[in-house]
Amino acid sequence: MVRKLAVFVALLIASAALHAEVLTGRVIKIADGDTITILDGDNHQYRVRVAGIDAPERKQPYYEASKQNLARLAFGRTATVEWRKHDKYRRIVGNVRVGGEDVGLAQVRAGLAWWYRDFARDQTPQDRKLYEAAELDARGSRLGLWRDPAPLEPKRARHPDKISQR
Repeated sequence: MVRKLAVFVALLIASAALHAEVLTGRVIKIADGDTITILDGDNHQYRVRVAGIDAPERKQPYYEASKQNLARLAFGRTATVEWRKHDKYRRIVGNVRVGGEDVGLAQVRAGLAWWYRDFARDQTPQDRKLYEAAELDARGSRLGLWRDPAPLEPKRARHPDKISQR
């Protein structure tokens, strides 16, 4: 039974990968540490949410550092986005690669974004492991936002009323 379930899940993941859309274009805007705008060859603009990460919000510490790092990685360069869905803001949500580098993973490695565990199920098992390890390494090395002893996750900054009292 467990083996059959494992095979089913593997086939489901493989099937999802086959149905991914690919967008390629030049990065023309960096909105923040996890959102870019891409201009394709037909001059259409697409807002893209970098999958797998959550970067600091505008009024949070490290917001500007996160945005600047993403700009350093991607602005003015050609990006390839593999995606399968839109978010509630109608942005494309996808893995963004520039020069073969996964920019979401680079943001997490630099300590300038969290691995977005709430959406881990949307990642491949390999990406989940890479992103989790990158966050743990950044935390352990006290890189970027991990210099703060208790950095506030962006999802909690966006919804402070949902923060549990300790």
